[in-house]
Amino acid sequence: MKLDQTIERGLKVTQTSIETERFTLRAPRQSDVGLLSMYASDKRVAEASRSLPHPLPPGSTEAFIERSLDPKVPLYTYIIDGAAAGLSEVLGVMQMKPIERGQSEVSFWVAPSFWGTGIASSALNALVAANPLGDKTMFAEIFQDNQASARVVTNAGFEYLGDAETYSVARAAIVPTWTYVCKLD
Repeated sequence: MKLDQTIERGLKVTQTSIETERFTLRAPRQSDVGLLSMYASDKRVAEASRSLPHPLPPGSTEAFIERSLDPKVPLYTYIIDGAAAGLSEVLGVMQMKPIERGQSEVSFWVAPSFWGTGIASSALNALVAANPLGDKTMFAEIFQDNQASARVVTNAGFEYLGDAETYSVARAAIVPTWTYVCKLD
């Protein structure tokens, strides 16, 4: 795994790129709009997330990229880019949201055409190993009806912490969740 500092779109936002043999975790760019829109508009992807609406409104992907690159927004977004390995330029998204000093919440989604390929597990393992924010603790919240994502986080060293619930925009409902923690000290 190789870490590389990048500056996207001329903004003074420095984000660590994480390179693996299968893909690169990198900052979003405007050229990602088409693939991100196509994948995020899939009802299965939207209903597995808290914040993706379904149907996906026009302009929301562009707004997502802008917000992801805004230096004032405390959110680190990584595109899982498989182009160097002959895969799609966008395989999915990983995000880290700092919640307190030394702690972040991790969230992710992978395009349905790459489900079951190990991409999500590899990407989360790479993110945890790189620990780009220098966290002592990472958390993840998984919908209880999403066994595959629960396996992804446990495969990356996260341990079950407890049950909770959260609102899903696509489902327009409160959804029961499992909370997981990964101690990095």
